[in-house]
Amino acid sequence: MKKSTVIAALVCGMMVASNAAFAGAISKACLKADRRSASNSLCTCIQQVADQSLSRSDQRRAAKFFKDPHQAQEIRQSSNRSDEAFWLRYKAFGERAGALCTQ
Repeated sequence: MKKSTVIAALVCGMMVASNAAFAGAISKACLKADRRSASNSLCTCIQQVADQSLSRSDQRRAAKFFKDPHQAQEIRQSSNRSDEAFWLRYKAFGERAGALCTQ
């Protein structure tokens, strides 16, 4: 096995282990949502995409959507500039998570 492949595998393993130990807001909300498709691996993947795409503040805000999906609709329809900017970031995150985390 090439040295770069081994290093990549170790880094990936460390990312998964660190996410399990220090689950972020998105992962916690995903697991708490009690949906049939919400496996630990899926929620971890979604959290990894969130870590790359959203600030911690955005993650805490988006995590609330799992408990109250209507909040997402309120923000999507808001004319507030900060809500609009957040929605664009959240939408890009959702598209990326959907592409990378499908099972």
